Amino acid sequence: MIQSRALSSLALALALPLSAQAPAPKPETKVAAKRAPKAYTIDQFMATTSFGGADFSPDESKLLLHSNQSGIFNAGTVDVKGGAFKPLTDSTKDSTYAVAFLPDGDRVLVTRDQGGNEQNHLYVREKDGSLKDLTPGAKVKASFNGWAKNAKGERTGFYVYTNERDPKFIDVYRYDAKDFTRQLLYKNEGFQPGDMSPDGRWLSLRKVNTTSDTECHVVDLQTGVVKQVLAHAGRVADVSPAAFTPDSKALLALSNDGSEFARVVKVDLATGVATETEKADWDIVDCYFSEDGRYRVTLINQDAATVIRVLDTVSGKPVTLPKVPVGEIRGLRFSRGGTKAAFYVNGDRSPSNLWVWDLKTNKAQVLTQSLSKDLNPADLVDSRIVRFKSFDGMVIPSVFFMPKTASATAKVPALVWVHGGPGGQTRTGYSAQIQYLVNHGYAVLGINNRGSSGYGKAFFAADDGKHGREPLWDCVEAKTFLASLPGIDPERIGIIGGSYGGYMTLAALAYRPEAFKVGVDIFGVSNWIRTLESIPAWWEAQRKALYQEIGDPVKDRDFLKATSPLFAADQIRMPLMVVQGANDPRVIKPESDDIVAAAKKSGAPVTYLVFEDEGHGFSKKKNQVAAYQGILEFLDKHLKGLK
Repeated sequence: MIQSRALSSLALALALPLSAQAPAPKPETKVAAKRAPKAYTIDQFMATTSFGGADFSPDESKLLLHSNQSGIFNAGTVDVKGGAFKPLTDSTKDSTYAVAFLPDGDRVLVTRDQGGNEQNHLYVREKDGSLKDLTPGAKVKASFNGWAKNAKGERTGFYVYTNERDPKFIDVYRYDAKDFTRQLLYKNEGFQPGDMSPDGRWLSLRKVNTTSDTECHVVDLQTGVVKQVLAHAGRVADVSPAAFTPDSKALLALSNDGSEFARVVKVDLATGVATETEKADWDIVDCYFSEDGRYRVTLINQDAATVIRVLDTVSGKPVTLPKVPVGEIRGLRFSRGGTKAAFYVNGDRSPSNLWVWDLKTNKAQVLTQSLSKDLNPADLVDSRIVRFKSFDGMVIPSVFFMPKTASATAKVPALVWVHGGPGGQTRTGYSAQIQYLVNHGYAVLGINNRGSSGYGKAFFAADDGKHGREPLWDCVEAKTFLASLPGIDPERIGIIGGSYGGYMTLAALAYRPEAFKVGVDIFGVSNWIRTLESIPAWWEAQRKALYQEIGDPVKDRDFLKATSPLFAADQIRMPLMVVQGANDPRVIKPESDDIVAAAKKSGAPVTYLVFEDEGHGFSKKKNQVAAYQGILEFLDKHLKGLK
């Protein structure tokens, strides 16, 4: 499903808001400090197992998911009554992710790319364990996107979205679920395809004009006619398709037209009449139905955490969610019959665990244990939402993690953590990397600088055309805010980030070299001109929007050069660490190669880590271990070790 504000072009990932100028977060009390937290190794942190995906088998006895317990993600199953994860794939090279059970229950669909290049293919895992590529091709990027059904409601096929015809555009095919013969349903020339209606007649489409202005369209596959719904000509608004109603007569869309936050609007496909269906005081980021149509699920981005609502469409009443540990409910999926559901629970001190929910009894049972047995959750920390005023008075929300050992007499070093995007968001929830750093004595402030999603469309658009300036200045003000806290050493504050956050790290060291003592750039942009000229072909539908937000590599070349850290690298003096995946299709390796060479030339101490089998992020535990441990060693030497 396409979500509102989902255009985080270079991105990688419940707390009540405080006042606009939040009181300084207090270090742990003396009572909490009686038992010093144990310091854990990176191997102990990475002994944690990650799980993802959840699809019920046809008989509802098993769930298909993926796990990295082997050190790399592989697909497997878990019994709904409990038991061990049973692998179905055994890749040692490329992570393999679960997609869905086929109707026969003996075969499953999985997906993988090649070394992190993001060119995913769709495979069927046969009963004998062999894999068959359903979307072959050297440059193909493909994905599964729902089931096709016959008049009886039986799953007879599935939809595959692929750019095999033209690398720039995603076309839509229907595959037969038995023999995988296929039919082209929609030849795309510039939209982002969304969901198919349950009857197979309608396909939703998203058109991206700018990062803050999107349109919602539908195509009638019987006639080929494309029409826009919820038109907003002349007004900036983000209108995106969410889901078709179970009867295929209406489309639910997410729209912030006329408001700061996205709400759910129902559009009658025959008449075009629109009715507001649901709203909140924050962005609604997704809305979808269970397969039997009984339940409607709504996700709300509430102050950097997801709040979930479930509505019983028969009674019209909200469904009481089962009792689970404190944290977010994520990835809610219903069984075909609607008697069970699966979801993950994720908290600051607990990675995602899979639960199965019996809707008749309203009881839920946990099926996985993701946190390493070596880790005591009491030694980890919870996040807090804090806010500070930036240079121009704009209030900047942030997610703050404070070491248990910090106090006014035992001040700790700190890091400003910048998310990817540009339009991403630092959110609450478990992060092994953040908890590892905090466990070793570093405070972490996950800044949601202007331009971050989740805080209204004015805040989201506040960075357009201003990268390298106002958003960067927010990061510098974050450093000032940290320096004012009683448990933080104001002389030992660094900056770290991945993707766009890596760019912000490089920009800080190049354009505000006095602000931070160190910088850690994880596959960040150093040269906007090259990055914008080398974006993946399949981003064509959003290319112009990206140019509008950051700059056109032809028309705005001078501006982009002026805001690209590579061309100001002679100003970098502080220690810099750079981490890069060799197969990264978003921020290509020359981005890091060049900034490393230029920073060394300027005299800055530079540490450079390259992972030959990774792309724009990490999919292998061994690489996470090497990267996270390397980052800590770098910080211990160049930040914690400062006198």
